[in-house]
Amino acid sequence: MSLLPNSRTEPDGSAVIRVLSYNIRSMRDDTDALARVIRACEPDLVLIQEAPRFFRWRKKLARLARESDLVVVTGGATTTGPAILSSLRASVERTEDVLLPPTPGLHRRGFATAVVRFAGTRLGVLSCHLSLQKDERYDQAGMLLDRLAGMGVEHMIAGGDLNERPDGPAFRRLAGTLTDCRAASPWGGEHTWTPADPYQRIDAIFATEGIEVLGCGVPLGEPGVTGVTETDLRAATDHLPVLAALRVPAS
Repeated sequence: MSLLPNSRTEPDGSAVIRVLSYNIRSMRDDTDALARVIRACEPDLVLIQEAPRFFRWRKKLARLARESDLVVVTGGATTTGPAILSSLRASVERTEDVLLPPTPGLHRRGFATAVVRFAGTRLGVLSCHLSLQKDERYDQAGMLLDRLAGMGVEHMIAGGDLNERPDGPAFRRLAGTLTDCRAASPWGGEHTWTPADPYQRIDAIFATEGIEVLGCGVPLGEPGVTGVTETDLRAATDHLPVLAALRVPAS
C-alpha cells in the first residue's frame, strides 16, 4: 500500500494539498462519525455535497467545520447543497455561489466556487452535485467546464457527486477536458456508493492540466489515514469520500 503525501509547501513555492470530496446527506446520519472521517483525512479543502439547506443550516455546517478542524468557505443552502470547507492553511481570495437553470419537476442544482491561495499557488475550486436526470446532467457538466474556464485562474479543481459512472456521457465530458484524478493515480478504494456494499464510482475529483495527481481514492485501511474506520464510514452518510493529494504549481 502506498502512502498518500501529507500537505506541505515545496521550496519552489508549489503546494502539496489534500482535497476531500464528500456527499454528507444533509448531516442526517452520525455527525460525530462524519467529523471523525473528515478530520482523519487531514484535508486542506473539502468539497461538500448535500450540505444542510433548511432550518439553521449555517449553524449546522459551521458545527461540522469546527468539529473537523476546518472553516466554512462558501455554499450550502445558497447553492442548494454544494459547499466548500478549508483548513486555515488556505487564504480565500474570493467566492461565488452559482445557481444553475431550473428544470420543472427536478431539484435545482448549483455550484460552490472559490479562488484560494496556498503559499505561492493560486487555485480555483468548484464543488458540484449533478442531476439525477441524464440529459440535464450532461448539460450541467458543460456548465461546470464553462464556469471553470471563466474563473480567470490557471490551475483549478472540481469535485463532487456526479450521479454517474465513468463510462457515462457527463462523466466522460468532464474527463475529456480535465484529469480524472482517480484514473490518473489510483490509491485506496475505487467505489464510492454505497458504504455498506460499494459497487460503483459516482463521486470524483478532477484537476486541470499542470496539477500533478499524487494519489486519489477512498481512504480506508491506507497508511497515513489510519483514523478512518469502516464503522465510521458506514455511520457517517450514504456515500464514501474521495481523497486526493495534488501538487499545485506556484503561480
